[in-house]
Amino acid sequence: MLFSFQVFAQKRITTEEYIETYKDIAIKKMKEYRIPASITLAQGILESGSGNSRLAVKGNNHFGIKCHSDWKGKTIHEDDDEKQECFRKYKKAEDSYSDHSKFLTQRGRYSFLFDYETTDYKSWAYGLKKAGYATNPKYPELLIRLIEKYELYKFDKGIKWSRKDVEKEKPKEKIIKGDISLPPNINDFKKVYISKEGRQVYENNRRNLIIIKAGDTFNKIAKEFEIYSWQLFKYNEVNKKHILQIGEKVYLEKKRRKADKKHKKHLVKQGESMRMISQYYGIRLSRLYKMNDMPEGIQPEVGKVLSLR
Repeated sequence: MLFSFQVFAQKRITTEEYIETYKDIAIKKMKEYRIPASITLAQGILESGSGNSRLAVKGNNHFGIKCHSDWKGKTIHEDDDEKQECFRKYKKAEDSYSDHSKFLTQRGRYSFLFDYETTDYKSWAYGLKKAGYATNPKYPELLIRLIEKYELYKFDKGIKWSRKDVEKEKPKEKIIKGDISLPPNINDFKKVYISKEGRQVYENNRRNLIIIKAGDTFNKIAKEFEIYSWQLFKYNEVNKKHILQIGEKVYLEKKRRKADKKHKKHLVKQGESMRMISQYYGIRLSRLYKMNDMPEGIQPEVGKVLSLR
């Protein structure tokens, strides 16, 4: 995307004013879709010229999202890679922010981004370029420069939830009371054995796993447990560029096709991706998608009830 914007006669707003105007929307979308607010704001600044481009002013389009074949709404035309290309036109700016979030969550090529923490804006920036969001080779550096210059990272607060949050959520579909429970955590896991390096190995859904600590890498884990690193990538459904996070679950063997009998349904909460949920319960990601009749790569909406068996 990243088209050149035109200057208009109306009063221009500063980048600081843009951030102040849209930061709350970016944070709201982060909680709903798990896209860092810093990334959303930086893209908005970059793509819309801090809200001063013709697309932003006349079409409320802050992210340069083109029409594509699935767009049924209003349109606005602008020169970009080609003359008078079709872009989406929105009723209000927040609609553009919502569509941007859906654009990233509903297209499979962006699915790997949701393996990154919302605080890892650098991986998100480079991941967007890798997924083909923009053609500019400097796109990641431009986003990172904006995030650090204006300290946008301060909006990327971690998202936490508890049993009370689950009880507050209103499921979008009818469920049987008692079917939904919090996913298992380290206190629920069975302790299996201690590795030769003194690491505790746990069991979840009859599969062995470890909890990542500072300094861990896939190569170090592979050496410790005498397996290949490619097996760890496969078991945990990540690529070799995946950055391990402290507290992350890493399975040492292939996950199962369905969850334990005591886990029937999962209520999607703010900040959860399909892979994150598959790791909670020790289920293969592809099976989780298939059980819920969802195309692979699509991320679930908050409040959706997922079948685990």
